[in-house]
Amino acid sequence: MALTHSLGFPRVGRRRELKFALEAYWSGDSSEALLQQAAAQVRQYNWQVQQGLDFVPAGDFTLYDHVLDTAVRLGAVPERFKADEPAITTYFRQARGRAPGGQDVPALEMTKWFNTNYHYLVPELADDQQFSLNVDEQLAQIREARAAGHKVKPVLVGPVTFLYLSKQREGADQRLSHLPKLINAYSQWLDKLAAEGIEWVQIDEPLLVTDISSDWQQALQTAYQALSEAPVKILLASYFGTLGNNLALATSLPVAGLHIDAVAGRAQLGVVDKAWPEDKVLSVGIVNGRNVWRTDLRAAIDSLKAIGERRGNQLWVAPSCSLLHSPVDLAQEDQLDDELKSWLAFGVQKVEEVQLIAKALNEGEGAIGEALAASDAAAAARKSSKRIHSDTVAKRVAAITGNDSQRQSAFGDRIAKQREYLKLPAYPTTTIGSFPQTPTIRGLRRDWRAGRLSEPQYREAISKEIEAVIREQEALDLDVLVHGEAERNDMVEYFGELLDGFAFTRFGWVQSYGSRCVKPPIIFGDVSRAQAMTVEWAAFAQTLTDKPVKGMLTGPVTILGWSFPRDDIELKTIAQQIALALRDEVVDLEQAGIKVIQIDEPAFRELLPLKLADQSAYFDWAVEAFRLSAAGVADDTQIHTHMCYSEFNAIIDAIAALDADVITIETSRSANELLDVFREYAYPNEIGPGVYDIHSPRIPSVDEMAALIQRAEAYIPAERIWVNPDCGLKTRRWDEVRPALKNMVDAAKQLRSQVA
Repeated sequence: MALTHSLGFPRVGRRRELKFALEAYWSGDSSEALLQQAAAQVRQYNWQVQQGLDFVPAGDFTLYDHVLDTAVRLGAVPERFKADEPAITTYFRQARGRAPGGQDVPALEMTKWFNTNYHYLVPELADDQQFSLNVDEQLAQIREARAAGHKVKPVLVGPVTFLYLSKQREGADQRLSHLPKLINAYSQWLDKLAAEGIEWVQIDEPLLVTDISSDWQQALQTAYQALSEAPVKILLASYFGTLGNNLALATSLPVAGLHIDAVAGRAQLGVVDKAWPEDKVLSVGIVNGRNVWRTDLRAAIDSLKAIGERRGNQLWVAPSCSLLHSPVDLAQEDQLDDELKSWLAFGVQKVEEVQLIAKALNEGEGAIGEALAASDAAAAARKSSKRIHSDTVAKRVAAITGNDSQRQSAFGDRIAKQREYLKLPAYPTTTIGSFPQTPTIRGLRRDWRAGRLSEPQYREAISKEIEAVIREQEALDLDVLVHGEAERNDMVEYFGELLDGFAFTRFGWVQSYGSRCVKPPIIFGDVSRAQAMTVEWAAFAQTLTDKPVKGMLTGPVTILGWSFPRDDIELKTIAQQIALALRDEVVDLEQAGIKVIQIDEPAFRELLPLKLADQSAYFDWAVEAFRLSAAGVADDTQIHTHMCYSEFNAIIDAIAALDADVITIETSRSANELLDVFREYAYPNEIGPGVYDIHSPRIPSVDEMAALIQRAEAYIPAERIWVNPDCGLKTRRWDEVRPALKNMVDAAKQLRSQVA
């Protein structure tokens, strides 16, 4: 009989209970005991909804980030965080730079988890790195789950993926030199799990779906030859793509089970089944762990029938990856229309789908007849629904030509006109767009949506918030201002609500990092713009000041990447549809007198396919989509874009191809290391390297920010440098933002005085 399991479950809670507990603890309004109590309640709920599975995961839960947890459990804590303080204080200082208690310190670097919108904290390894195991907290969670009656499968980030995702803070890359000591630590870890009576351990090595060099392939062989001696069975988990060139390697490793992603890598199912021994477990991720569309049960069952008949209980059925990337429970959604809701499945429902598929394989399709009929009906209704396709949108996409994505003149000609028009000083200062979303602002939107505030009352209140933000920026003496985005709930959701083809949930929250959650829109149909989305507020802000105000838009690739996209057409087509809608908005902003327009693309790197062979085609349509959205304006209108928490080295050609007049990027957590690529590549346009980390509450000094700018001058000519934070300021408080921005402006002025 086929068995069932999951690779992980959302850890923020059904109603974001963990988020609110974390933020109460960080603010000093709650205790560690209450935080841990809330965390335990979330874990208990997670295990309860997965109790019908043959194995439930343990160790997938975290208070902030599972990669950080792994580093802490291995004793890989950088020297600057070591102090005589409670463990939880050290933990949060690594994550945020600040904790209740302890000294503020630069936090660990943060970047994207493979090609997802989840951010992990990058472990830092010293040249003489030692590992000291402390897994008591994970063992306690395992006992907690078993005490509740669950059969537990602990989850670990694999040793080679851990090393690969780590960084050597100083000196040459010596990560692989740490492998023998790390394997020893993992061996001890598995021994401790065996001592708890654990039979199966899931070890995640998503590195296996990427193009890795021979030394990393050898590292995987070395690691699992050693770990195969442990007194537990290892389920080696890959996800987010196919094994590709690592197929022979993965199927040769001496582990008891192998998990593959049969959603992102559906083509590999037959190949892996043929290559993997039939006396070992093959776990097939057949339910999409990263999107919200309901599984076509009949198609899933058909794809597994022959494998199930041959492998019996050596076939495990699972989601494709951890359900961390999915909202928790569709049953909470009471405002989605019945038709659309019938097409969807969230975390709880995906667990149910796994069980249904296994039941059909084990007992025949008649055992799930009602569910199978409902699945068939939903699939047929979605395919034939008239709300999905628009002839007008299809014709406009078909009419796109190469000229539509070309600015009128080359950058050299444009920037001269822009400098003449804008008349900005050296080292111009700006922000990335958003300002603090205060309780007052959130309350205004909440009351307006609930009908407690009329439309005129709401608009008047938002106008006052915008005016207050303009005055704050003038007082700080910033050079290019923003309207602050008081009217926006989220940089993607806001636009989705104003575009046709999008649907929204009330409780479809997904963790982005720590306590930060996003509620991705669902793209269910063709996308178009019915009316202007941002023009009125941007134009109003511009009437309040003589300084230029930036129009703020989210780019087509990021709107696509940070939504749940439809899966019945190509991503390229969706990106083109969004780009055309944004193009109309950009032109309208220019006509309204907005001469600086920022089109944010923080997901540009994130959507990059993990396989090198697939990347060129992606760059072709992603670059075209951005340029299509931006190219309708005159030369003297300045187009900005923003990217954060991305490794740029592999994509610098594509970034240059965007042809944005100014790009702002995250560099502060990495101490400008992300700028290394600009030393070797003569990037032609203007750049704003972020000079302070907005994801940490600490306030950097004037000298610290000035030093970062001066370091950037080793890579970028001073006349092309902008000064700005790493990202938007919506998650910060004003008592953090004011002094940080004041220091930033003072740093820019200090440098101006040196070149005057």
